[in-house]
Amino acid sequence: MNLKERLHSHLIQIVRDRNPYLASEGHFYAQQYIREQLAQWGTVEIDDFSVRGRIHHNLILDLPPLSPPLVKGGKQEESPLASGGKQDNLGFEKQIKKRLPPIVIGAHYDTVPGSPGADDNATGVAVLLELARDIASAPLKYPVQLVAFDMEEYGCLGSSHHAAKYKQQQESIRLMISLEMLGYCNHNPNSQSYPAGLKNFYPNSGNFIALIGTLRTVPDLINLSAKIRKSGQPCEWLPVPNRGLMVPDTRRSDHVPFWDNGYPAIMVTDTANMRNPHYHREGDRIETLDLDFLAGVCQGLVEAIRYI
Repeated sequence: MNLKERLHSHLIQIVRDRNPYLASEGHFYAQQYIREQLAQWGTVEIDDFSVRGRIHHNLILDLPPLSPPLVKGGKQEESPLASGGKQDNLGFEKQIKKRLPPIVIGAHYDTVPGSPGADDNATGVAVLLELARDIASAPLKYPVQLVAFDMEEYGCLGSSHHAAKYKQQQESIRLMISLEMLGYCNHNPNSQSYPAGLKNFYPNSGNFIALIGTLRTVPDLINLSAKIRKSGQPCEWLPVPNRGLMVPDTRRSDHVPFWDNGYPAIMVTDTANMRNPHYHREGDRIETLDLDFLAGVCQGLVEAIRYI
């Protein structure tokens, strides 16, 4: 299967009412599917957290970095002894052994009640699974942690638990990337809306993927958006000050707990209800998605993340 076909195959399995309270069977089915898919590439950690006495689960796959590390773009650095010289290799070994902070890539798998959640957020999970496949087969310079979050629709509770663990353990993160609704596209004029004050700066057609980050992530926003565009996928980016508090619509997914705990994080999104009329509705189904757009977003991310 090609990338588009694999994404479609994931969507067929994940898209169903999977609210953790009112559709627990669908929620469990999706959870098990994600676990099985991630387990192809390594050991999946089931990280439990409690909400009002009920246990919920984040699913975590850690992928190691390439050793020796990569330079940007995926070219492997050469060991000092690779050319047959007698150079002291101790410093190089220390460089390899020094643990680089991870890139954390996350997507939530729960839904609001009554919605099969195709765009929100089966598309994000499908891309997460394909990023796992790609990175496992060709590791990056940085270690990568892929996380399927539960309970996003109830206040980003799974990602809050995860970000708080990093903070408590005083661990660094190179960049957190939240995959939030990636498959709805509308090429018609005036199909895209924006928070107040932004419409004059961005396209009025909803046919791009958006990257949203804080000011400290501007270099990554520029780099990632440029690489995504180079892959052929239209992409726009928005930096927000003060953890997005001035633009509340930028604080609606799993990147927010990382912002609030002081970590660099970017949300990748098709902008949800600012474009998609099926947001949080029963009509959020596979047939409303643009699978070519979704595959373009996924391929763009595959290529762009290698340049972090």
